[in-house]
Amino acid sequence: MRKLIPVIVLLSVISCKKSEEITDRKVDSAKIIDSINVVRTKINDSIRISRGYKNLEGTHILTHDMISGNGKISFTKTGQDEYKISGENKRGSDFLKIEGTARMTSPKNLKFDGTITQSISDYDEGKLDIRKGKKNFSTKDGGKTFKLYESVNNAGFADKIIIKM
Repeated sequence: MRKLIPVIVLLSVISCKKSEEITDRKVDSAKIIDSINVVRTKINDSIRISRGYKNLEGTHILTHDMISGNGKISFTKTGQDEYKISGENKRGSDFLKIEGTARMTSPKNLKFDGTITQSISDYDEGKLDIRKGKKNFSTKDGGKTFKLYESVNNAGFADKIIIKM
């Protein structure tokens, strides 16, 4: 029994001894979520960039089949595949003016929303023709030229309005 008492005392001392407390680090879930969102945003942006169509930004040639010579049209990028468009082709009293916005919806389609103003002396004695709203320019040559799809003007004549890239 005498041998048993020291063993019991030793065991009680060891079992009662305070051990180091394990401290749980409080994890800030908001920081984890924010870091995940940052990574997701970078991935989504890279996917969005790779899905973009041909960059049309810059100054290009604007032609009309009834106006000799070439005019200029400027594309200013406002967003991914979105542009502000402004251009004019003028020869004598005949002119064509395009103002508005455009968006590439596919490699073959450029959706235009704005105003096309023209005055052609051979059409209705040069009466001012204004077309407002949404129009479609399309390409068949891989984006080298875009032709106005809805080409009939208010005088009833078909216009051949082409933007050459």
